Amino acid sequence: PGLSSFILLTGGQAKTRDDTDHEEIFRQEANFHYLFGVREPDCMGVIVVGTGEAILFIPRLPAAYAIWMGPIPTCEQYKEMYQVDRVMYVDELPEWANRQAPEKIFLYHGLNTDSKNFGVPAVFDGIDKFEVDKEYLHPAVFESRVVKTKDEIHVLKYANRISSAAHISVMQKVQPGMMEYQMEADFMHYCYHQGGMRFESYTCICACGPNAAILHYGHAGAPNNRLLQDGEMTLNDMGCEYYCYASDITCSFPINGKFTQAQKGVYEAVLDAGIRVMKSCKPGVSWVEMHKLAERTIAEHLVRLGYIQGEIEDIIAAEIPELFMPHGLGHLMGIDTHDVGGIPPGVQKFKSLRMNRDLIEGMVLTVEPGCYFIPALLEPAFLDETKAKHLNEEKLRPMLNKGGVRIEDNCIITKDGLELMTCVPRTISEIEAVMSGKPFSEVCQSEYPIPRPTFSKDSKRKRGE
Repeated sequence: PGLSSFILLTGGQAKTRDDTDHEEIFRQEANFHYLFGVREPDCMGVIVVGTGEAILFIPRLPAAYAIWMGPIPTCEQYKEMYQVDRVMYVDELPEWANRQAPEKIFLYHGLNTDSKNFGVPAVFDGIDKFEVDKEYLHPAVFESRVVKTKDEIHVLKYANRISSAAHISVMQKVQPGMMEYQMEADFMHYCYHQGGMRFESYTCICACGPNAAILHYGHAGAPNNRLLQDGEMTLNDMGCEYYCYASDITCSFPINGKFTQAQKGVYEAVLDAGIRVMKSCKPGVSWVEMHKLAERTIAEHLVRLGYIQGEIEDIIAAEIPELFMPHGLGHLMGIDTHDVGGIPPGVQKFKSLRMNRDLIEGMVLTVEPGCYFIPALLEPAFLDETKAKHLNEEKLRPMLNKGGVRIEDNCIITKDGLELMTCVPRTISEIEAVMSGKPFSEVCQSEYPIPRPTFSKDSKRKRGE
C-alpha cells in the first residue's frame, strides 16, 4: 500500500435499551480497544500506514452534555489520556481524508468464526470516493491478537486472580437451601467490590444438579434459579473482566462440601484430563491433538468406572467420547472470552473446537475438559447399535439427572510449556477442606502437579456466613 494509505476503525456505539432512553453501560468494541484503548463510545480511529501516526476522532458533544454526564474532555486531554499522536472530531474526518488523499483505506470487515457474525466496516460521508480494502485488516488484527503482550498478560493475570478468589468465596458460602443465583450474586459482588471489575466476561453459569448438563445454562431462558439440593453437584462457570480483558474459570463441587464415590469418579476423570493436557502443552503442539488426549483420558476413566465398555480404540471410533464431552477442549482468551484467531483463514473447523492450530508462545487459552450426562445425547445413543454396545445403559440411566463436571483453567503458553493463571482448589481434598472453612493457602497441596500462582488474599469466611 502507498504511504498515504490508512487503517480506519470505528469504535463501539452508545446504545439504549430497545426504544427507551435507558442507556446501557458501554463496553468498547474489542478491536478498537485493542488498537486504541479508548473507553468512550462513538469514536473512530486512524492509523496512517506510512508513518504509523495514530489519530483519534471523538464525537463533538453539545454543551448540555456536561450538565447530565460531567465535564467534556478536550482534544488535548484525550491525546494525553490515550497517548495518540493527534485528536480530532469525527465531523472533521471527511475533510482530513480528502487532504490525506489515501491510495487506499483499509476497513475492518470479516467473519468471526465463533459468532458467525461479520465485523462492521467504518463509514464517513464521501468514503465512496476512495478505494477501500475490506480483506486485509480483519485477518491481520485477529492474528495480532492471538499472541499477547506482557502488558496484556499482566491485566489477564489480575482478572484471573480476582475471579479465582471470588470462586473460593462462593465455595465457602454455598450450602443446601440456597438458590443458584445467590452463587452468581456473591461472585459478582466479590469481583466488583474487591477488584473493581464491573463487567462479567460472559453470563454466569451456576448450574446445580441436572442443570450442570446444560452447557450454557444461565441465559435468560434458564436464569440460575434452581434450589441447591443436598447431595448434588454444582458447576459454576464464571469470570469477570478488567479493562476488557477476560477470565473464564469453572469449578465443580458438591453443594454439601463432601463428594460421594460416584461424584469422585467423574470428577477425577475430568481432573486427570486437564492435568494431562496442561502437562503436554507447549509451542508447536496441535490443539486438536490435545482435545483428543482429553477425550481419550475421560473415556479411559469411564471404562474403569463401568459407564462405557469395549476397547478404547473402538470406543473412540464409535465417537462415544463426544457423547460425554460435546464441546471443544478450550479456546483462546483475551479481550473477548472466546478470543479471535482460533481458526485461521483457510483452516477447517474440527468438530466443535473453537481452535484448530498449533500452540504458539504468548497464546492465552482455556483448558476446560468436561464430562456430562446429557439426555439429549445419550437417549438417541441407546438406540444406535454402533454406540449402544459401548454404553452400560443400566448404569448410565441413573446419571441422566445428575448433570456433569467441568474444570476450566486459564493458561499462558510459554517458550517451553504452560503457565497456569487460575488459582482455585482443584483436588478433592482441597475442595473439601476449603468448603469446611479452611483458607486455601493452608490446604493448597503439592500433589496437584501444575504449579499455581501465589494467592495474596484468601477468604477466611466459613460456609454459610
